[in-house]
Amino acid sequence: MIPSTMLAMVLEAPGTPLQLREVPVPVPGDNQVLIRIIACGVCRTDLHIMDGDLRSPKLPLIPGHEIVGVIVASGRDAGHFKAGDLAGVPWLAFTCGQCRYCRKGQENLCENALFTGYTVNGGYAEYVTAHAQYCFRIPPVYAAPEGAPLLCAGLIGYRSWRMIDPMAQYIGLYGFGAAAHILTQIARYAHKQIYAFTRKDDIGGQEFSLQLGTIWAGSSDQQPPVKLDAAIIFAPDGRLVPAALSSLDKGGQLVCAGIHMSDIPSFPYQLLWEERSVRSVANLTREDGELFFDIAAKATIQTTIERFKLSQANEALERLRSGLIKGAAVLVPDAQYQML
Repeated sequence: MIPSTMLAMVLEAPGTPLQLREVPVPVPGDNQVLIRIIACGVCRTDLHIMDGDLRSPKLPLIPGHEIVGVIVASGRDAGHFKAGDLAGVPWLAFTCGQCRYCRKGQENLCENALFTGYTVNGGYAEYVTAHAQYCFRIPPVYAAPEGAPLLCAGLIGYRSWRMIDPMAQYIGLYGFGAAAHILTQIARYAHKQIYAFTRKDDIGGQEFSLQLGTIWAGSSDQQPPVKLDAAIIFAPDGRLVPAALSSLDKGGQLVCAGIHMSDIPSFPYQLLWEERSVRSVANLTREDGELFFDIAAKATIQTTIERFKLSQANEALERLRSGLIKGAAVLVPDAQYQML
């Protein structure tokens, strides 16, 4: 029995806390499914939306784009999904298929894209609708709060990983949060060496990374014991770009994985010379998801999470902002919090 209303955490305006509201359960359109949410991850992008760093969100907005759940209803053209199927909903909610980027196979750059928890309502709720073609099938092992971070931290981390030369062996991760703790497990599976960089006083984060198998951990103002073949920046701090470049070997690659970053300060050309490169990651493609979930199963990825009730979303976001989350924060609907 699908209820007529649900609880959701709603953003009324940027710069304000989320409000717990009782709102109508959404009705799926022809190409959509209705999903009862098991859990939704809390992402730093949610903070950027709330703070107004990402402009023009849908308002009022239900944030959240790391969703795992169970399909309970579907529109007439929802494809191969049916009631009872497990599904994951990522950041990329819809693409037009017609613009120049879609025609080039770059749907992550679609000119008419929609984004979950930003331009359409997301998963800080008990139910969500999503376009069926942009949902992923979730294996039962990930149909739990521990699976939610895979839908963004895992996917964006993996897209960043795919940009690195497969021959790279020494890889630095700047900002050891949800994405880095997943990517470290993929790196171990691929027999790569990971060097973790954290805030200067984040001794707990450094110890956490070493427990997951990093070779070395230190603060972002330190030099690693070897020159790096590649580095990925997950922290939204533009000052890390010259710091990371200074750690790269000749021909090294630097990938900026965040959707938002503070301004990058000027730096000497010498840091970029010798064919070092800098590039960004934008969103994801459905191919990224298919490949990621395949390797996630092979690498037996396990996430470290801190659970919060849906009604505690503001607390979870503030703990994330303060760097107090080890691994990932995940919201669970209040009614099922004690059962999971």
